[in-house]
Amino acid sequence: MKFYNSVGPNPRMVRMFMAEKGFDVPKVEVDLRGGENRKDAYLKVNPSGQCPALELDDGTVLAEITAICEYIDEIKKDTPSLIGDTAEERAKTRMWVRRIDLNIVEPAANGFRFSAGLKMFQDRIHCIPQAADDLKASAQKKLTWLDGLMGSNPFVAGSKLTLADVFLFAFLDFMGNVGQPLSPDCKNLTAWFGRMKARPSAAA
Repeated sequence: MKFYNSVGPNPRMVRMFMAEKGFDVPKVEVDLRGGENRKDAYLKVNPSGQCPALELDDGTVLAEITAICEYIDEIKKDTPSLIGDTAEERAKTRMWVRRIDLNIVEPAANGFRFSAGLKMFQDRIHCIPQAADDLKASAQKKLTWLDGLMGSNPFVAGSKLTLADVFLFAFLDFMGNVGQPLSPDCKNLTAWFGRMKARPSAAA
């Protein structure tokens, strides 16, 4: 088994998840900035040309970060599940992952790709520079919404650390470095972010 790794929040999110689960596999570094992920050798691994990817012992390749994390969660049974122990817990985790993905991560990431990251992405994906500011604003509005819903809960989905927390943290940390910092008015999320950053897995 091996993990195709690179720079960026997507691989980091999976690395953090693996660290929380105590799961380690050999890593193959992919030069994302140099476009290695869009060349034939890597496209044979992952036709979408995206990182990361997890190659299993039988040659099967899993891509998409949440799919990789759910697979790891299922096979690593000797550590607490980060998806959930019951049908209800798993549904709540997946609900929050979906909300975070659609409402925060995707608009924020595209806001970056279409502005600060335009030089890198303009020849790789269809970019819409005129949409960048609105996408960033949309992500910030949803962060304010999430902040209000979290209240005093220690984690996004309630009392337990889940995939939703790891997902959101990796992208908020990235956003803070590309001109989309978390507003200090989001006091619940700011406190949560500090707790997440203090976890050993955050250094993965």
